[in-house]
Amino acid sequence: MQFLLPTIFLALLAAVLPTSSRPAATSPAVPAARVPVVVELFTSEGCSSCPAADAALRELAVAQSVAGVEVIALGEHVDYWNRLGWKDPFSSPEFSQRQRDYAAGFGTGSYTPQAVVNGRYEFVGSQRAKLAEAVARAAQAPRATVTLSRPSATALAIRVSQLPTGTGPAEVLLALTETGLSTQVGRGENSGRLLHHAAVVRALRPLGTPATDGTFATTAPLQLNPTWKTANLRAVVLVQEKASRRIVGVGTLSLRGR
Repeated sequence: MQFLLPTIFLALLAAVLPTSSRPAATSPAVPAARVPVVVELFTSEGCSSCPAADAALRELAVAQSVAGVEVIALGEHVDYWNRLGWKDPFSSPEFSQRQRDYAAGFGTGSYTPQAVVNGRYEFVGSQRAKLAEAVARAAQAPRATVTLSRPSATALAIRVSQLPTGTGPAEVLLALTETGLSTQVGRGENSGRLLHHAAVVRALRPLGTPATDGTFATTAPLQLNPTWKTANLRAVVLVQEKASRRIVGVGTLSLRGR
Protein backbone atom coordinates (compact mmCIF):
# COMPACT_ATOMS: atom_id res chain seq x y z
CA MET A 1 0.00 0.00 0.00
CA GLN A 2 2.88 2.35 0.73
CA PHE A 3 3.87 2.24 -2.94
CA LEU A 4 0.40 3.16 -4.22
CA LEU A 5 -0.11 6.35 -2.18
CA PRO A 6 2.49 8.49 -3.94
CA THR A 7 1.07 7.43 -7.28
CA ILE A 8 -2.49 8.33 -6.26
CA PHE A 9 -1.32 11.62 -4.77
CA LEU A 10 0.50 12.62 -7.94
CA ALA A 11 -2.49 11.77 -10.10
CA LEU A 12 -4.79 13.92 -7.91
CA LEU A 13 -2.30 16.79 -7.93
CA ALA A 14 -2.07 16.73 -11.74
CA ALA A 15 -5.85 16.86 -11.98
CA VAL A 16 -6.20 20.02 -9.88
CA LEU A 17 -3.18 21.95 -11.18
CA PRO A 18 -4.02 24.65 -13.76
CA THR A 19 -2.93 23.85 -17.27
CA SER A 20 -0.32 26.63 -17.22
CA SER A 21 1.48 24.89 -14.32
CA ARG A 22 1.91 21.65 -16.19
CA PRO A 23 4.97 20.95 -18.33
CA ALA A 24 4.40 22.09 -21.92
CA ALA A 25 4.19 19.37 -24.54
CA THR A 26 6.90 19.59 -27.16
CA SER A 27 5.83 19.85 -30.80
CA PRO A 28 7.80 18.09 -33.50
CA ALA A 29 10.08 20.46 -35.40
CA VAL A 30 8.84 21.44 -38.85
CA PRO A 31 11.66 21.00 -41.38
CA ALA A 32 12.61 24.17 -43.24
CA ALA A 33 11.65 24.29 -46.90
CA ARG A 34 14.51 23.54 -49.27
CA VAL A 35 15.71 26.33 -51.54
CA PRO A 36 15.14 25.40 -55.21
CA VAL A 37 18.22 25.76 -57.44
CA VAL A 38 18.15 25.09 -61.18
CA VAL A 39 20.95 23.15 -62.87
CA GLU A 40 20.74 23.24 -66.65
CA LEU A 41 22.88 20.63 -68.38
CA PHE A 42 23.60 21.20 -72.07
CA THR A 43 24.32 17.73 -73.32
CA SER A 44 24.09 15.36 -76.30
CA GLU A 45 23.90 11.63 -76.86
CA GLY A 46 26.53 12.11 -79.56
CA CYS A 47 29.15 13.39 -77.11
CA SER A 48 31.36 10.79 -75.41
CA SER A 49 32.08 13.00 -72.38
CA CYS A 50 28.40 13.77 -71.72
CA PRO A 51 27.27 10.53 -70.02
CA ALA A 52 29.44 11.28 -66.96
CA ALA A 53 27.81 14.69 -66.59
CA ASP A 54 24.34 13.22 -67.02
CA ALA A 55 25.15 10.72 -64.28
CA ALA A 56 26.46 13.42 -61.94
CA LEU A 57 23.31 15.55 -62.29
CA ARG A 58 20.94 12.58 -62.18
CA GLU A 59 22.51 11.28 -58.97
CA LEU A 60 22.53 14.72 -57.34
CA ALA A 61 18.86 15.26 -58.20
CA VAL A 62 17.94 11.87 -56.72
CA ALA A 63 20.10 12.10 -53.59
CA GLN A 64 19.42 15.81 -52.93
CA SER A 65 22.64 15.83 -50.92
CA VAL A 66 23.28 19.59 -50.81
CA ALA A 67 22.00 20.68 -47.41
CA GLY A 68 18.90 22.90 -47.52
CA VAL A 69 18.67 22.82 -51.32
CA GLU A 70 16.31 21.19 -53.80
CA VAL A 71 18.22 20.62 -57.04
CA ILE A 72 16.00 21.10 -60.09
CA ALA A 73 17.59 19.27 -63.05
CA LEU A 74 16.97 20.47 -66.60
CA GLY A 75 18.63 18.30 -69.23
CA GLU A 76 18.70 20.35 -72.45
CA HIS A 77 19.92 18.30 -75.41
CA VAL A 78 21.59 20.42 -78.11
CA ASP A 79 21.35 19.59 -81.80
CA TYR A 80 24.81 20.55 -83.11
CA TRP A 81 26.18 17.05 -82.45
CA ASN A 82 23.53 15.47 -84.68
CA ARG A 83 25.59 15.84 -87.85
CA LEU A 84 28.38 13.69 -86.42
CA GLY A 85 26.80 10.25 -86.76
CA TRP A 86 23.95 10.09 -84.24
CA LYS A 87 20.75 12.14 -84.04
CA ASP A 88 19.82 12.69 -80.39
CA PRO A 89 16.03 12.09 -80.17
CA PHE A 90 15.73 14.67 -77.36
CA SER A 91 17.72 17.41 -79.11
CA SER A 92 16.34 20.75 -80.21
CA PRO A 93 17.75 23.85 -81.91
CA GLU A 94 15.93 25.80 -79.19
CA PHE A 95 18.30 24.40 -76.56
CA SER A 96 21.32 25.14 -78.74
CA GLN A 97 20.18 28.76 -79.00
CA ARG A 98 19.58 28.98 -75.25
CA GLN A 99 23.13 27.77 -74.70
CA ARG A 100 24.46 30.36 -77.15
CA ASP A 101 22.63 33.08 -75.22
CA TYR A 102 24.35 31.93 -72.04
CA ALA A 103 27.72 31.73 -73.82
CA ALA A 104 27.40 35.35 -74.91
CA GLY A 105 26.92 36.44 -71.31
CA PHE A 106 29.63 34.24 -69.84
CA GLY A 107 32.10 35.04 -72.63
CA THR A 108 32.56 31.36 -73.44
CA GLY A 109 31.85 29.25 -76.48
CA SER A 110 29.18 26.57 -76.55
CA TYR A 111 30.44 23.15 -75.49
CA THR A 112 29.17 19.91 -74.02
CA PRO A 113 28.71 18.91 -71.32
CA GLN A 114 28.12 22.38 -69.88
CA ALA A 115 26.33 22.96 -66.57
CA VAL A 116 24.74 26.33 -65.81
CA VAL A 117 23.54 26.88 -62.23
CA ASN A 118 20.71 29.40 -61.76
CA GLY A 119 22.05 31.24 -64.79
CA ARG A 120 24.95 32.48 -62.62
CA TYR A 121 27.76 29.91 -62.85
CA GLU A 122 28.98 27.70 -65.68
CA PHE A 123 31.52 24.86 -65.86
CA VAL A 124 32.06 21.36 -67.24
CA GLY A 125 29.06 19.39 -66.06
CA SER A 126 30.95 16.28 -64.94
CA GLN A 127 32.81 18.21 -62.20
CA ARG A 128 30.84 16.88 -59.23
CA ALA A 129 32.52 18.88 -56.47
CA LYS A 130 32.18 22.11 -58.44
CA LEU A 131 28.55 21.30 -59.16
CA ALA A 132 27.70 20.87 -55.47
CA GLU A 133 29.66 24.00 -54.56
CA ALA A 134 27.91 26.14 -57.18
CA VAL A 135 24.48 24.85 -56.12
CA ALA A 136 25.16 25.73 -52.47
CA ARG A 137 26.41 29.20 -53.46
CA ALA A 138 23.42 29.90 -55.73
CA ALA A 139 21.02 29.02 -52.90
CA GLN A 140 22.25 32.06 -50.94
CA ALA A 141 20.92 34.59 -53.46
CA PRO A 142 17.54 36.32 -52.88
CA ARG A 143 14.71 34.78 -54.86
CA ALA A 144 11.13 35.43 -55.89
CA THR A 145 8.16 33.47 -54.59
CA VAL A 146 6.76 31.17 -57.29
CA THR A 147 3.70 29.01 -56.61
CA LEU A 148 2.09 26.48 -58.94
CA SER A 149 -1.23 24.68 -58.80
CA ARG A 150 -3.25 22.58 -61.20
CA PRO A 151 -6.88 23.69 -61.47
CA SER A 152 -7.54 21.00 -64.08
CA ALA A 153 -5.78 18.17 -65.90
CA THR A 154 -5.01 20.47 -68.83
CA ALA A 155 -4.04 23.69 -67.05
CA LEU A 156 -1.36 25.06 -64.76
CA ALA A 157 -1.91 28.14 -62.56
CA ILE A 158 1.22 30.21 -61.88
CA ARG A 159 1.76 33.07 -59.46
CA VAL A 160 4.97 35.05 -59.00
CA SER A 161 5.61 37.70 -56.35
CA GLN A 162 8.38 39.38 -54.38
CA LEU A 163 11.05 39.65 -57.04
CA PRO A 164 14.45 40.39 -55.47
CA THR A 165 15.23 44.08 -55.09
CA GLY A 166 17.04 45.42 -58.13
CA THR A 167 15.79 42.77 -60.54
CA GLY A 168 15.62 44.13 -64.07
CA PRO A 169 13.12 43.17 -66.78
CA ALA A 170 12.45 39.43 -66.56
CA GLU A 171 10.56 36.69 -68.34
CA VAL A 172 8.61 33.74 -67.01
CA LEU A 173 9.29 30.39 -68.67
CA LEU A 174 7.57 27.02 -68.40
CA ALA A 175 9.62 23.85 -68.80
CA LEU A 176 8.17 20.34 -68.83
CA THR A 177 10.63 17.65 -67.78
CA GLU A 178 10.55 13.87 -67.88
CA THR A 179 12.72 11.56 -65.79
CA GLY A 180 13.59 7.90 -66.35
CA LEU A 181 14.56 8.30 -70.02
CA SER A 182 17.32 6.27 -71.66
CA THR A 183 18.56 5.49 -75.16
CA GLN A 184 20.49 2.62 -76.72
CA VAL A 185 22.84 4.54 -78.99
CA GLY A 186 23.53 2.94 -82.35
CA ARG A 187 26.18 5.20 -83.89
CA GLY A 188 28.59 8.00 -83.15
CA GLU A 189 30.94 8.43 -80.20
CA ASN A 190 28.61 6.55 -77.81
CA SER A 191 27.81 3.71 -80.20
CA GLY A 192 26.72 0.57 -78.35
CA ARG A 193 26.13 2.36 -75.03
CA LEU A 194 22.87 2.50 -73.07
CA LEU A 195 22.64 6.09 -71.87
CA HIS A 196 20.55 7.08 -68.85
CA HIS A 197 19.57 10.74 -68.60
CA ALA A 198 18.90 13.32 -65.94
CA ALA A 199 15.46 14.96 -66.23
CA VAL A 200 15.05 15.79 -69.92
CA VAL A 201 13.36 19.03 -70.92
CA ARG A 202 10.54 17.98 -73.23
CA ALA A 203 9.25 21.51 -73.85
CA LEU A 204 10.28 25.05 -72.94
CA ARG A 205 8.16 28.10 -73.67
CA PRO A 206 7.79 31.70 -72.49
CA LEU A 207 4.66 32.69 -70.58
CA GLY A 208 5.08 36.44 -70.24
CA THR A 209 6.77 39.11 -68.14
CA PRO A 210 6.17 40.21 -64.53
CA ALA A 211 4.42 43.53 -63.94
CA THR A 212 6.29 46.57 -62.68
CA ASP A 213 5.35 45.63 -59.10
CA GLY A 214 7.12 42.28 -59.53
CA THR A 215 3.99 40.14 -59.75
CA PHE A 216 2.79 37.75 -62.43
CA ALA A 217 -0.23 35.48 -62.66
CA THR A 218 -1.57 33.30 -65.43
CA THR A 219 -3.20 29.98 -66.14
CA ALA A 220 -1.26 28.21 -68.87
CA PRO A 221 -2.51 25.29 -70.95
CA LEU A 222 -0.59 22.05 -70.45
CA GLN A 223 0.29 20.57 -73.80
CA LEU A 224 1.39 17.01 -73.01
CA ASN A 225 2.51 14.59 -75.69
CA PRO A 226 0.70 11.24 -75.19
CA THR A 227 4.02 9.39 -75.57
CA TRP A 228 5.41 11.03 -72.43
CA LYS A 229 5.03 9.10 -69.17
CA THR A 230 2.79 11.23 -66.98
CA ALA A 231 4.11 9.67 -63.78
CA ASN A 232 7.57 11.05 -64.59
CA LEU A 233 6.55 14.55 -65.68
CA ARG A 234 7.13 17.76 -63.79
CA ALA A 235 6.36 21.41 -64.54
CA VAL A 236 9.16 23.84 -63.77
CA VAL A 237 8.53 27.60 -63.91
CA LEU A 238 11.56 29.88 -64.16
CA VAL A 239 11.74 33.62 -63.59
CA GLN A 240 14.80 34.79 -65.51
CA GLU A 241 16.29 38.27 -65.72
CA LYS A 242 16.65 39.09 -69.41
CA ALA A 243 19.91 41.04 -69.38
CA SER A 244 21.96 38.96 -66.94
CA ARG A 245 20.25 35.59 -67.60
CA ARG A 246 20.15 35.04 -63.82
CA ILE A 247 17.31 32.84 -62.63
CA VAL A 248 15.72 34.79 -59.77
CA GLY A 249 12.82 32.47 -59.00
CA VAL A 250 11.67 28.91 -59.61
CA GLY A 251 8.67 26.78 -58.76
CA THR A 252 7.89 23.15 -59.53
CA LEU A 253 4.91 20.83 -59.53
CA SER A 254 4.70 17.11 -60.25
CA LEU A 255 2.20 16.23 -62.97
CA ARG A 256 1.75 12.72 -61.64
CA GLY A 257 -1.76 11.53 -60.94
CA ARG A 258 -3.91 13.69 -63.22
